[in-house]
Amino acid sequence: MPQRTVLVVLFDGVQSLDVSGPVEVFAGAETCAPGTYRVRTASVDGAPVRTSSGLTLVPDETLTGTPRPHTLLVPGGQGTRTPDPRLTAWLREHGPRARRLVSVCTGAILLAEAGLLDGRRATTHWAYCDTLARDHPAIEVDPAPIYVRDGHVFTSAGVTSGIDLALALVEEDLGRDVALIVARHLVVFLRRPGNQAQFSAQLAAQTARREPLRDVQQWITEHPAGDLSVESLAERARLSPRHFARAFRAETGMTPGRYVDRVRLEHARRLLEDTGDGVEEISRASGYGTPEAMRRAFLKALGAAPAEYRRRFSPAPAR
Repeated sequence: MPQRTVLVVLFDGVQSLDVSGPVEVFAGAETCAPGTYRVRTASVDGAPVRTSSGLTLVPDETLTGTPRPHTLLVPGGQGTRTPDPRLTAWLREHGPRARRLVSVCTGAILLAEAGLLDGRRATTHWAYCDTLARDHPAIEVDPAPIYVRDGHVFTSAGVTSGIDLALALVEEDLGRDVALIVARHLVVFLRRPGNQAQFSAQLAAQTARREPLRDVQQWITEHPAGDLSVESLAERARLSPRHFARAFRAETGMTPGRYVDRVRLEHARRLLEDTGDGVEEISRASGYGTPEAMRRAFLKALGAAPAEYRRRFSPAPAR
């Protein structure tokens, strides 16, 4: 199996976790399967860089002296707000030569400035998706998923999603077993699917200001298999169904039904990923009632049936 060079670009103001997360994944894969990855770091002039958190990183080499990498990884960070024009010029010239082009978080902004995302679908940290779309209208910016693949170009959302994407690349290169070993060593999921939302149900919705509505939100999370009809939830909040539905949407940013759908989907996914429980049991525990109802929800939200989701993303064998 040929060795793949992974070149990580460094610059002042880089986010340290955008660098160290993927580096640990590829280094771990190299430990499991020696000779498969060679990880290198480089800055424009080869000088040390200071990360946004104050750490100093010493690159292996200068960008101008690096051979063409298999995987070119561009992290994000505060330094992407006013990018070094020398770095942008280097990416514009050398980015197309990489077999695989990867960005983490706002590293997508650097790729966009270099013209490497034009005509492609991409994502970045949720807080910068609007900026990316506004400044680069030729890019189809998708703010929802944690990472996106468009041909040989991969873009990911904030910080830890870089680990998810790196694990996905290792699985693509070396197989599921190696990716699973690395994930277990790092104490993370094998990998979250790329179309997983950047926010959990609880983070996607705003926290209600009023205590009765906050209590209802918490109750939904803790009882996904309960009676979560608007009438039942309104009674719990001591409001009329109409008043409850209007207040819930005003304070959380989504309807009660939408919030319940997200909580149930998230609960079912966790059970599929973390347990060996059967699909029928999980469908009841998650409030779907029947496997067919859960299957329809998964296909609509994720484009994959529960069994396929488990096969691809669960480290635990199904029984």
